[in-house]
This record gives sequence, structure tokens and C-alpha cells, in this order.
Amino acid sequence: MAHFYVTTPIYYVNDVPHIGHAYTTITADALARWHRLLGDDVFFLTGTDEHGLKVQRAADTKGLTPRQHADQTSERFREAWRLLDISNDDFIRTTEPRHYEAVQTLLQAVYDNGWIELGTYEGLYCVSCEAYYNEDDLLPGNLCPIHRRPVELFKEDNYFFKLSAFQQPLLDWYASHPEMVQPDSKRNEAIGLIRQGLQDISISRTSINWGVPVPWDPGHVFYVWYDALINYATAVGYGSDRQRFDTWWPAVHHLIGKDILRFHCVYWPAMLLAAGEAPPRHVHVHGFLLVGGEKMSKTAFNQIAPADLVPEFGVDGYRYHFLRDQAFGPDGEFSYEGMVARYNADLANNLGNLLSRVATVVAKQCGGVGPAPAPDSALAAVAASVWSAARAGWERVAPSDALEATWRLVRETNSALEAAQPWKLQPGPEVDAVMGDALEALRIVALLASPAIPKSSEEIWRRIGLTGAVGPLDRQRLPAAAEWGGYPGGLPVEKGTPLFPRIKPPYNADR
Repeated sequence: MAHFYVTTPIYYVNDVPHIGHAYTTITADALARWHRLLGDDVFFLTGTDEHGLKVQRAADTKGLTPRQHADQTSERFREAWRLLDISNDDFIRTTEPRHYEAVQTLLQAVYDNGWIELGTYEGLYCVSCEAYYNEDDLLPGNLCPIHRRPVELFKEDNYFFKLSAFQQPLLDWYASHPEMVQPDSKRNEAIGLIRQGLQDISISRTSINWGVPVPWDPGHVFYVWYDALINYATAVGYGSDRQRFDTWWPAVHHLIGKDILRFHCVYWPAMLLAAGEAPPRHVHVHGFLLVGGEKMSKTAFNQIAPADLVPEFGVDGYRYHFLRDQAFGPDGEFSYEGMVARYNADLANNLGNLLSRVATVVAKQCGGVGPAPAPDSALAAVAASVWSAARAGWERVAPSDALEATWRLVRETNSALEAAQPWKLQPGPEVDAVMGDALEALRIVALLASPAIPKSSEEIWRRIGLTGAVGPLDRQRLPAAAEWGGYPGGLPVEKGTPLFPRIKPPYNADR
């Protein structure tokens, strides 16, 4: 059995969940669901990043302790992921004892290996990024290029990680693992950062105490990024269960936004090499989800919460839009009108209408009992091609391509029904052949679409009578389950309310 370990970034608790956070998390969830269909042993991790100056200041403004603030905000992320039907196997918080143990174990190993030393650092620091900047990296007015807020001059004694010593080891690693960072443009960006020359980096603070204590010098706490990155190792047993860690690492799939590429593609692999561990095998980098041409942020006042959209589109309508309309890799632009258009076109008009017309015709022409498909149906070749393209899309972390392929079978089946017009025919073998093919196409679509729209796929599965006869949808295993001919026929087909009610103008009156 293959192992598939997928992670989201852990989300910082100075903020609340918005659709940018949800985009990464839904993508990871869909990949986890796809690999479960393949029969892989899946471990899906998400969580929250809870230390650092930014969290301490956010807590202070609310009259809370950092722990109280972290507890409240972390729970909001849990609530958002429950709302969106996220199937994570673990939710890690960096304030957990298991994480303290892993952080101290890994960075103690780096220290013992001679790659950490004490020094004094003075530099320009963005509290929102929890990162130092060179003057050349800043916008006019000494503004952070990400948050567009003034940076602060910090000076304190820090422990430094000798990142500069890892320039060539990192280049060698990338040369021998060309698939590590995808897409290729982001791999080239990571290599470019390394080739520009690496400077030693501060990994501790003495100005705050909200963090993981440095084991060899408890007056310091680890700087938030070097605490946070280790969460991926913590969750699979680093520092507590070596056998479990070796089972899952390094064949991990990190999903990250492009703004944290430097940390995940330069600092993190260097830290692991310094500790004597292998770097992560896969880092998949996506662009920003823009609103009005800008990245979502509290300062831009353009954040949209998942709960703002789910009441109108439903959980699966929400999930489908962001997986289908936002190609993984480049920046994507969100618009409410685009979401309505995609929902109506793909879900209401295509898939929802296909299910409704099949159930209606089977009820009228087949006595409510679904016929078996024809082995030599023209749709069989379409289904085989769709399976191949969908599999390739999910394998390269391109959900939009996988779903476009899946919906080709929806469109081809609707076209076949339009050509045959079984509603005009008399009951008999000709109608049975057409409807059996349509039911088999719905079975395969429900299977292939289930990573994106799990509840709707289960409902399609149930309405065409498959739960008892073929087994629950989550028990199906690819590729065998996608082969043509799996619908046995002789099953009751249920008519029901529209699966995806069409959204009509003027839409939501508040928009």
C-alpha cells in the first residue's frame, strides 16, 4: 500500500479564515480524498501557527493572553474546515507539547551538528510577516512589500542558523531531485534565491517569551518560522516515534502559497539537512487568490469568509468553484459573478440536469428501475479517456484539469440523451440501452467528482441505487471502479429535489 502525506500551511492565528486559506485547504482535502479512492494510506495534516510577536500583540489589543487568543482563533479555523467538509486526519497546534518536543529535538540536532551560533542581529523587521527585510526589498517609505506597513528596526541577541553553508548542498539536492518544487517556474525561483547567495539567519528571540524555549539557552525562544516549519515533522512522529516518522517522511506533499516559498524551499530543506534528515520530497506552490486585483488582507479590507458564500452556493458548490475555476499555480481572480456562472453552468445545468432527466425518464419509461449499460456503448470510450485525463490531473495537482475532464463525460452523456430523445420513445430495449448508459456515466462521474463534491456525489450514488448493490461510494477503489460496466442494473432510481438549484438574478440582494 502506497503512503500519501499531504499538508497545508499552518495558518497564523492573528487572522481569521478567509477564502484564500480555504483554497489551499480544499485542494489538499481533494487530493487526500482522491488518494483514498486509489487505496493509498493517506495522512492529511492542517493546523494553526500560534507563536510570535504578531500573536502576542494581537492578544494584547484584545486584553487576552496569547494562549487565550490562540485558542479562540484556532477554533475558528476548525469551524471553517468542518463547514467545508474537510477530511483532515490531524489538526496540529504549535502550542501542543508534542510540537515543543519535536522543535527542541530537531533544532538541538542542528545545534549539536555545529550549524547554530550566537550573535547580535540588527535589521528591519515586518511584524505581520514575522520576517526581516533588506532595504532593497522594501517599498518606498520602508513599507513591507506584502503587507504595505512600515517595518521596524529590531536589535537583539539571537541564535543564527548557518544557512550560508548550505548553498551548494541545496543546489546539489535540487539537481538530484528536479521534481521537488512544482510548477517549474517556482522551482526556478527557489534555485534563483539560492544562487543569489545565502546569508545566515536569525532563529531565536529574547524580546518575547511567547514561543518554544531554546533547550540549550532558555532565555531565548525560537523565532516563529523555525518553530512552525517543524510541524510537518511533529505530526508524523519526529522526536517521539522514529519508526512512524520514517514511514511517512520524506515523501510528503506540501501545498503552499507563493509568498512562503523562501521558507519552504530554501530554509526548511536546509534545516533538515543540517539536522541529518532528508528534505521534503514535494512542494506544490500556488499563486494568490485575488479580490479586485489584490491579495486578501486585513489591511486591504477585502477578506471574504467561507461562511459568506456557503449559504448561497452550498458546501459542494463552494468547493467545486475554487477547485474548478482557480488553476493551481498562477494567481487567480475571485468574483461573485464568476462563481454564479460556474455553478449554474457546470452544476445546475449540466450535472444536476443530467441526474434529474435520467431519474425522470427511468421513472416514466423504465418503471423506476435502472437498466444495465451496454458493453459496447459509445460512452465507454469517452469514460476511459475521461478516467485517464482525470487521473493525470490529480497526479500533477491540477484539480481544475481533472474536473474539466470529468465534466466531459457529463456533457457527452447529455448530448447522447439529446440525440436519442428517450422520453419520446416507447418503453423497451432501445430506451433501456440509452438509460443504462446514462446511469453508468452518472456512476463514474459520481466517483471521479467525489474528491471535489463529496456529499453531492454520495447523493447521486444513493439516488441511482448503488449503496447496497455495489457498496458505499467511499469503499470504491480506483482504477477498477472506473471501468465501464459497473452499474449492475435492476436497481431503484429515485427522483428527488434538484441537487443544485439554479441561482437566478438578482442573486444575493446584499451583493
